[in-house]
Amino acid sequence: MAMTRRQFLTGSLKVTAGYAISSVGLQQYGRRVEAHMVSFEQVTIPIKGLHRDLQGFRIAQMSDIHIEPFTQPEVVKEAVALINQRQVDVVAITGDYVTDNAQAIHQLTPLLTPLQAKYGVYAILGNHDIWTDAQVVRQGLTEMGLQVLVNQGVALGAGKQKLYLAGLDDCWSGQPNLTAALAQHQPNMPVVLLAHEPDFADEHCQDGRVNLQLSGHTHGGQVRIPGYGAVILPDYGKKYQAGLYNVNGMWVYTNRGLGVMPIQERINCPPEVTEFTLVAA
Repeated sequence: MAMTRRQFLTGSLKVTAGYAISSVGLQQYGRRVEAHMVSFEQVTIPIKGLHRDLQGFRIAQMSDIHIEPFTQPEVVKEAVALINQRQVDVVAITGDYVTDNAQAIHQLTPLLTPLQAKYGVYAILGNHDIWTDAQVVRQGLTEMGLQVLVNQGVALGAGKQKLYLAGLDDCWSGQPNLTAALAQHQPNMPVVLLAHEPDFADEHCQDGRVNLQLSGHTHGGQVRIPGYGAVILPDYGKKYQAGLYNVNGMWVYTNRGLGVMPIQERINCPPEVTEFTLVAA
């Protein structure tokens, strides 16, 4: 069952306090409870000059499934159900479907195929997808009906104004090309960029055309200690760890992801599905 952030924080504090006397108990909580507690986040993104035809345009994001070795299918099923209930305009999935085995992508076929959105479901690759076999992962996503953006973009929407959705190849281990991804962009189109690793926002914001970058990669750290923060963060995910940031006028959102790796626990950092609503600034 999905829960709001307020409900999660209240429940998390109670559970954490109860388990604090036992590191083993806390570990079991992190594996068996919080790692399965999908949090539904709603974020409003103000964009200067947003055309009225795009007012209220909604994008759902999920990320970092890592279907093997620890992520449970039930978590993915719940995330998909949450998204389908919202009847959003676009679904964006921001990479790392697998961990060490590219063939695991086929385990996701019955889980992701039901995803629905008015203008389609779009995906990019993450570093683990590249490290295993990008061709196998990409083919698996395409067979599910997902549209994989590799340094490509597409104009979406109805009416006089459209949204430009762009996707980069993995910024760490692929061959990202922002110029190519924005090649079909038309003036005055707001741009949403899918880029797996969030810290490359420092480069992407310099282009000037990107309004919102959606990323994952960090898992939010998976284990966060009050007053300290994340225990472990990956390269290119140390600066923009989780949530919403403004980087030189460009919005950046880092999704905590659904999966777990290299450890199985999530503590003070539940898996996440995010819904973004675009509004005029």
